Amino acid sequence: MVLSYEIRRSAKRKNVTITVERDRAVVVHAPIGVPEEKLRQLVDNKRQWLFEKLNNGQKYQPLPHAPGKELVSGESAGYLGRVYRIELVDAADDAVQFAGKFLIPRSRTSERKRVLRQWYFERAQEKILPRVKLHARNLGVNYAQAKITDSRFRWGSCTPGNNLNFNWRLIKAPMFVIDYVIAHELAHLIEANHTPRFWNIVRAQLPAMERARAWLREHGQSLEEEI
Repeated sequence: MVLSYEIRRSAKRKNVTITVERDRAVVVHAPIGVPEEKLRQLVDNKRQWLFEKLNNGQKYQPLPHAPGKELVSGESAGYLGRVYRIELVDAADDAVQFAGKFLIPRSRTSERKRVLRQWYFERAQEKILPRVKLHARNLGVNYAQAKITDSRFRWGSCTPGNNLNFNWRLIKAPMFVIDYVIAHELAHLIEANHTPRFWNIVRAQLPAMERARAWLREHGQSLEEEI
């Protein structure tokens, strides 16, 4: 079977890593100057692992329902690992409110996707970014910048310039899962590859690592639902 992949080179990268994105794209991250033939051999050596990742039914299963469905009272949305009911309310304020349930102004029903996303995005900035600082301090590492992004294919990323990006959809997950993703990306500042040393660093920072990984395998797809 033909295995297609994309090569992304960076002058700041020292090692070669291979990742499988959530859209099934295989990406080879390499320093400038590494011959393509060597990269092809590395991919060939990882073929079995790559096909196992690509055939992961849980990770790539279809969404439980089509996004963008009509929003009505009684439906629900996730936040920090729990599911809360949605109520459409008559309100002078046009902002989404949260009080043990989502209160969405009836006047914003037609903008449901945008207003909920904006609320999630703001909560992610409010709750995730301070924890990045906390974990970085505990781990003894420095990063250039951390920000919340809209990535459809990754929960988090660490760039060659030591910038950290975190998917806003993580705010729907439990805090121990958020902490795992943060620790995972920060550990890349110490160890670029997913070596045994890398996983030991993450586990030392977050003893619940395996539990968090299991949660993402089982529930990660639900974080991508629009509602």
